Amino acid sequence: MVPMPPATHPASPFTPRDFQLVLLRRMADHNPGLVEDARHALGASITDMREANKRWQAMLHSPRSRAAASPYRSVLGAPESTLTRRIGDMACEAWLFPVPLWPDLRFEVLLAPNGAVWNEWLIRAPEAEGPDLKSLADLTPWSCTVDEAARAFAPARPLEGTAPTRWGLAFTAPDAEGARRAVVAEFTWGLLQRVAVND
Repeated sequence: MVPMPPATHPASPFTPRDFQLVLLRRMADHNPGLVEDARHALGASITDMREANKRWQAMLHSPRSRAAASPYRSVLGAPESTLTRRIGDMACEAWLFPVPLWPDLRFEVLLAPNGAVWNEWLIRAPEAEGPDLKSLADLTPWSCTVDEAARAFAPARPLEGTAPTRWGLAFTAPDAEGARRAVVAEFTWGLLQRVAVND
């Protein structure tokens, strides 16, 4: 008798919880303690986080994905709000999705006029009050977004990130004694992860 192959079960749906685990997976290198606390809040294991990231990457690169933006709507549903942002002379559409781990933030997917995803990161929710950034002491992990740091410590120079989901900013900020210090701030998914002071 020929043995029957083991029964296969369809994969469980990829949920907003899984998407948050994808965001955390990219932040774990910089802030493992914060990520562990957030992972526990989601009731997820390290294995769950790795599996969510693996499945998300497969979704992004699937030939069945008709457009680069389609995975976001299929996983996160309809955007909470849709905004128009101008980049130069071009009008782009921005989709904003809630992320329960960070109630005051929204995940923004910025679409080019042809529907391609130009950018994807965390921003402050339009109705939320941003942080009061005045010195190095205020630049703690997860305290601010890229645009908030750039505005608070202008002029800031953008730096190329070490991965597609990472960004950097170079600027000066006062230390505890008020002396201006040259710093490099690193962001993952648009959220501050760490600051290096150039002595």
